[in-house]
Amino acid sequence: MARPQRTAPPPHVLHVYKDYPPVLGGIEKHIRTLARHQVRAGWRVTVLVTNPDPFPRGLRTRVEDEEGIRVIRSGRYVTLASTPISLAQAWHLLRASADIVHLHFPYPPGEIVNWLRARGPTVITYHSDVVRQKRILRLYAPLLRRILREAQAIIATSIPYLRTSPFLREVADRVHVIPLGIDLTPFLHVSEEAARQVRREIRGTDEEVPVVLFVGRLRYYKGVDVLLRALARVPRVEGWIVGTGPMREAWERLSVRLGLGNRVRFLGDVPEARLPLIYAASDMFVLPATSRAEAFGLVLVEAMASGRPVISTEVGTGTSYVNVHGHTGLVVPPGDPEALAQAVRQLANNPQLRRRMGAAARERAQQGFTAEFMTQRVLTLYTSLMKTP
Repeated sequence: MARPQRTAPPPHVLHVYKDYPPVLGGIEKHIRTLARHQVRAGWRVTVLVTNPDPFPRGLRTRVEDEEGIRVIRSGRYVTLASTPISLAQAWHLLRASADIVHLHFPYPPGEIVNWLRARGPTVITYHSDVVRQKRILRLYAPLLRRILREAQAIIATSIPYLRTSPFLREVADRVHVIPLGIDLTPFLHVSEEAARQVRREIRGTDEEVPVVLFVGRLRYYKGVDVLLRALARVPRVEGWIVGTGPMREAWERLSVRLGLGNRVRFLGDVPEARLPLIYAASDMFVLPATSRAEAFGLVLVEAMASGRPVISTEVGTGTSYVNVHGHTGLVVPPGDPEALAQAVRQLANNPQLRRRMGAAARERAQQGFTAEFMTQRVLTLYTSLMKTP
């Protein structure tokens, strides 16, 4: 009697970073999107991050199954320069057995431990240069260059970032450009009546006034202060600021000093399920970033999928790849309130232009920034590395 054939186990990918949802952030959201779609494609997926719980609960390691993804939140002991330190995470990574280890840069503890581990194919998604911690970068740069040279593959999220990053240019021969993608469906199918209701709830009136939307963590490089100064120059336009972060109080005080009153509303964090309604209830989206720390701008894709024209800034990164000036929206210089005000004014005064650019934005999102397309390209890269002797 013939023996039954054993089915080969599905390939296994291990994602390594510092945080994972419900921690908010673009990289965290990207990892979850990619992991979800890799599970749907039949892969076994583990995400190795650190435990964000406050002390002393944060010292414990939690292992949970979330949507078929094994999520290991390793106990963290201290956070230095926005980087959590976890000996438990290092121990898990050193012992890990995976077909592919996928690092999400910048996160030096994960990169260094995996380099010491020195086995199996490594893929690094290079999300952003280290922009603010320059002293740390000077110390880390020699080892970072070696880690990048020895990785089997590096993913850059846009051609502009590959061209402008000093570290990526040095290893361009092993860089694969794979733009980030999102699940478009929640943003494509929003009830117009539900969006109008949300608009009435937030504004408290049916009076028609153009609404400018910002979504993101309120960090120094997001440029919300520039947006506030721009709105002060454009009467009869309202601004909605979605998100929280270390700059919220300072920017709320700035809004008061500028006399913006109820024209600007700080809405705080919004549940993920409600975000598509917020986008649909606005008239345009603005990402007024002031530095290269804004490397791609997933919120731009969300707004574009919602059919909204977008305004972004030219900071030499993927934001000007996502948003095509004059087609899906407008691109202005960073840190320039008057230029931003002119762009807001141009869209606010021209509903036909908003509709045309919004339609082009949605089409571009559907053509180039879907989670399915991104996942297919990443898995193709994994498979090619696994076949390489």
